[in-house]
Amino acid sequence: MTRSDDPGNEPGGPRPASLLHVCAIDLPLPDPHAKSTSPTGQAESSLSIWNAHPATSAGVWECEPGEFTSAREGYSEICQVLSGSGSVHGEDGTSADLKAGSLLVLPAGWRGTWTIREKIRKTYVLFPG
Repeated sequence: MTRSDDPGNEPGGPRPASLLHVCAIDLPLPDPHAKSTSPTGQAESSLSIWNAHPATSAGVWECEPGEFTSAREGYSEICQVLSGSGSVHGEDGTSADLKAGSLLVLPAGWRGTWTIREKIRKTYVLFPG
């Protein structure tokens, strides 16, 4: 999907901004692939539905049960869990249990581990700093 107000979409320049809507809970995602930071070999899939800048995007992500490490280097993430359950554990000792409805903010510089107990699906927004 592309954004209608992306200057790259129109030869003459930007078009007026328009609404983008998807039903994230049942949006079809690409075939899952192995998660590179997972020692348990779990699979993940994601679909970016909006990009405004190389480090600014929004989309839907899904991951199978297991554990993986994660780092937010140079960007922050806000995400909302739609289904499934798990937890995140920061290297600083903080942690949060995740379930449908959970809202999570991972600031730039956050490092930690995700533990997925039940296949999890979330929406996310990534942005610089």
